[in-house]
Amino acid sequence: MFAVVKTGGKQYKVKVGDRFKIEQIPAQVGAEVTLDSVLAVGEGKSIRFGTALPVCVQATVISQGRHPKTKIFKVRRRKHYQKRDAHRQNYTELRIDVIRT
Repeated sequence: MFAVVKTGGKQYKVKVGDRFKIEQIPAQVGAEVTLDSVLAVGEGKSIRFGTALPVCVQATVISQGRHPKTKIFKVRRRKHYQKRDAHRQNYTELRIDVIRT
């Protein structure tokens, strides 16, 4: 069984046992998290779509951390303009425990 959940403005296709990183949420490591925004759920060839599905996904917080640094370099040609910047995004790593229908 799989589910498509929406969190942090992104959509993730998950199954039981999957580990994935999402935008940071305020939760302690080891805490249970419920993802209520389920857009689709399916098993085999039967799939149900909708925004108000009576399905929830329970996950456990594995870790909190930061992604590797992304370097930003902006240039305007012939104008002698160069700008350097960098960014590190925070994340929360989750493990899917149960998909409840």
